[in-house]
Amino acid sequence: MSSWILLCAALTALVIAGLFGFWLIPFLRKIHFGQTILEEGPAWHKSKQGTPIMGGFLFIAGSLIGTLVGYIAWRMTVATDFNTADEIRTGGLRLLAVVLFSLLYSGACGFTDDYIKAVKKQNLGLKPKQKIAFQVVFCAAFLAILYLLGDHDTTLDLIFVKLNIGIFYYPVMMLFLIYVINVVNLTDGIDGLCGSVTVVSMLVLTILCAVLSFKELSLYAITIAGGCIGFLFWNFHPAKCFMGDTGSMYLGGAFAAIGVACRMHLLLVLVGIVYILDGLSVVIQVLYFKYTKKKYGEGRRIFKMSPIHHHFELCKWSEYKIVLVFSLFGLAFGGIALATQLL
Repeated sequence: MSSWILLCAALTALVIAGLFGFWLIPFLRKIHFGQTILEEGPAWHKSKQGTPIMGGFLFIAGSLIGTLVGYIAWRMTVATDFNTADEIRTGGLRLLAVVLFSLLYSGACGFTDDYIKAVKKQNLGLKPKQKIAFQVVFCAAFLAILYLLGDHDTTLDLIFVKLNIGIFYYPVMMLFLIYVINVVNLTDGIDGLCGSVTVVSMLVLTILCAVLSFKELSLYAITIAGGCIGFLFWNFHPAKCFMGDTGSMYLGGAFAAIGVACRMHLLLVLVGIVYILDGLSVVIQVLYFKYTKKKYGEGRRIFKMSPIHHHFELCKWSEYKIVLVFSLFGLAFGGIALATQLL
């Protein structure tokens, strides 16, 4: 796919996301769709009480329109013959499956969660069992659609070794999808963090998709990056809006689905290392707390607070510094992922 099409699609997403905020944010304030801050969070987060949520609609709208514009432009410039018609059709259907998965995941898990928080003024949203039920259904459906589109390979790509695990591939991928999506959601904890890290990860995915000949998915990845840049105009500290679960579930769904559809298994871990480690810090904290409580009768913690970005907050790092360091860390590992494919 031509670089000018990718650039135009990304700019379209950026402009739409940025301009849409001038209407959406006042509207969210008007209907009182604001964030409820947890009591156990950092004390200075109390000042963010009432900040509009569901700002994720900014980059959702931007990425969808940008993808549509880019895809139409690409199809108009590509001459289709009998040899490429099936390839283009399969690529288009794969793109549609990834987009719908991101949207439905965002709508069912994210929007519903945000709506409960906004209306009932509770920070908990959907119950864990409800979230898991939604996630299992959508992830199973997505894997089934990929199978119908011809992806019957049950091999895990670990970059330097490929491991065929047969029928176990599907439950493993389902758990992988669910974990990745949820850790992206966890990263949305301070102003600008999830959006900035996602800009980096999606730009890396754009290049990887192009290298692996998944042209349509490279288009979708770069429009999400563009949409997130437009969103960050409203989300950098001090944030005028939060993406909410509506946005973070959309980003998580898109990131995980693009990776699995392109069969980037270990690559996706490298590209999304910030998400992975942020989520892993929660697991480590909980397990260590339970272990020490059982052994000593008193729960102890490794981090001052999890996810780990809150630990650095409590270590007096500014939100700007956390966003910069985490984004650069993600860029470094994204570079390693690119090197495995380009060198």
